Amino acid sequence: MIKKPIISAAQAAAKVKPGDVVHLGGFLGCGCPDGIVKALVAAGTSGLTLVANDTGIYNEEKGRSSGPAPLIKAKAFKTIIVSHIGTNPETQRQMNHGESEVVLVPQGTLAERVRAAGNGLGGVLTPTGVGTEVEEGKQKIVLKGKTYLLEEGLPGNIALIKAKKADRAGNLVYAKTARNFNPLMATACETVIVEAEEIVEIGDIDPDDVHTASIFVDFIVQAE
Repeated sequence: MIKKPIISAAQAAAKVKPGDVVHLGGFLGCGCPDGIVKALVAAGTSGLTLVANDTGIYNEEKGRSSGPAPLIKAKAFKTIIVSHIGTNPETQRQMNHGESEVVLVPQGTLAERVRAAGNGLGGVLTPTGVGTEVEEGKQKIVLKGKTYLLEEGLPGNIALIKAKKADRAGNLVYAKTARNFNPLMATACETVIVEAEEIVEIGDIDPDDVHTASIFVDFIVQAE
């Protein structure tokens, strides 16, 4: 196996360019590559499209911020594609003032759109959202008398994900529910950068324990 480059969080952030579609792993901060997020804020990169489960938790009074929230506050995204924004009032403010475009997608649909992209599919059929505003502008297909929405795949330019452990080849192990969107996003993007809590040598991870195979990973960052 070929060893993947180990880079700094700042070097990872430098690979994100204005206009990129960025898939960011995590669920309310759990499983989010916080070091890379911090470096992106410092880099000041903007004009991005975010694909994530949510926009993190933001509480200005308590100084609490998690997941994508620091990037939301820094106005890094022109478009935000997520399943909910209820824990980040700054996202809501930007949406209401037209500072960012927010596209809300049902959580299961979001996961399947990312999965479709990772598996080379054009999209998926789902009944979720039929008869609601979710169906606006989408093709509807009737199969055996049931109506489905055609939801297109959601590929990205770069995936920023978090793992509990990575070997030098890029085989990954996630920690329990911190797995969430990370494995799906690792398959759906052109470039994949993982922030790992622990980096071990090739062969130190049992093949049966690998959640994401090394073929999907391009760069490794050592978590703080």
